[in-house]
Amino acid sequence: MYISDIHTHSIASGHGTHCTISDMAKAASKKGLRLLGITDHGPATLAAGTPSYFRSLSYSPRKRFGLEVMYGAELNILDAEGGLDLEEELLDLLDYAIVSMHTQNFPAGTREQNTQAYINAMRHPQVKILGHCDDPRYPVDYDVLARCAKEQDVIFEINEASLAPCGYRGDTRSGCREILRCCRKYDLPIVLSSDSHGPGHVGDFTYASEFVHEAMFPEALILNNQIPRLKAFLETRYLRAENIYIKCRA
Repeated sequence: MYISDIHTHSIASGHGTHCTISDMAKAASKKGLRLLGITDHGPATLAAGTPSYFRSLSYSPRKRFGLEVMYGAELNILDAEGGLDLEEELLDLLDYAIVSMHTQNFPAGTREQNTQAYINAMRHPQVKILGHCDDPRYPVDYDVLARCAKEQDVIFEINEASLAPCGYRGDTRSGCREILRCCRKYDLPIVLSSDSHGPGHVGDFTYASEFVHEAMFPEALILNNQIPRLKAFLETRYLRAENIYIKCRA
């Protein structure tokens, strides 16, 4: 059993659930989680969180139903330059950010263009997780991405919604295998995430955990049950290099 889930969504994401943050926390607590991360979609997602919503999160309670809650965002990468859909001032108020590619905001480019966009998005210190970059619609160079992530103190997720049979991203298993291969190669931690829109799947890592265990991925590199280490990672900020791509390709 894993006791943290740091990629989840509430009604503020604009689709998939009518549940509030309190509803999500209550469900997570009942399932035995100790740490919950709320990461609603950024403003570029239709009907998702507004800037004022993300600003208000800094005033939200840190304890709900006996578990700790952290407040982040799943931001949209908007272009090859790694532009994100939340202003720096608001992003700095969040505990952390996940950056992801979604078809409604970022038309897929070449393997190099997609890789460059992810790398450029790492420039903000609040960006800590690369979201579902197992998506076959967005091919990337996993080796380059992993080396840059290691250098910039960013990690990958293994996304439950990607691996579930009902997932809409297509066959993500190849991408997930590459993520695990490169993370093992560079000794880079990962997190398992539910990407849950609603309480039904919060803390559910059925397919993700099966996948990493079949791959014999080291448990020591999975942060979900290492709460102090996970929190320290999410809370640590580094000044990022402006020209990350050249630095990582060298």
